[in-house]
Amino acid sequence: MCKYVVIDLEMCDVPKYRMTENYRWTRETIQIGAVLLNEEFQIVDEFNTYVKPEYGFINPYIQGLTGIGRKDTTAAPAMEIALKLFTGWLPEGEIKLIQWSNSDKTQIDYEMVSKMIKNNRITTLDESWIDCQQLFGEKMNSERQYKLRDALFMTDIDIQGEEHNALSDAVNTALLYEKLCSCDE
Repeated sequence: MCKYVVIDLEMCDVPKYRMTENYRWTRETIQIGAVLLNEEFQIVDEFNTYVKPEYGFINPYIQGLTGIGRKDTTAAPAMEIALKLFTGWLPEGEIKLIQWSNSDKTQIDYEMVSKMIKNNRITTLDESWIDCQQLFGEKMNSERQYKLRDALFMTDIDIQGEEHNALSDAVNTALLYEKLCSCDE
């Protein structure tokens, strides 16, 4: 039986002067949040960790947006260890990873390549990602890329937690995904 995991990342900026030959991406992960859903798409477990950036830094804008400060990431694990913690938390068996937009998968893929991170579990899940933003657009019969906040409002779902907190955004995406799936029944 397939299990569903909703994942969300928060990122900081990487200034040009901090980019290297290997790392040319303008963003770097600073938080991974995820929730595990049961067969009724209800949340049964959660995962949350800050991630210590190697190239980027948390500027006042990012801190104001996410609530994440440098003090939160100073003792946090690097991306390689954070991904090991995340994949260690994942249940065994078939998994579908749900994200709001495809930017989280793209970010993980890029960081794994540029930081030379090997994680077989992430690699085996490569084809199992579901873009909830795209699914919502299809349900709305629109090509528009809705913001998560707008999609929650349009579906009468009260926002849980703080926006731009990876765990809260994962919870909110899960609530929306549950509602979208219940429409199919």
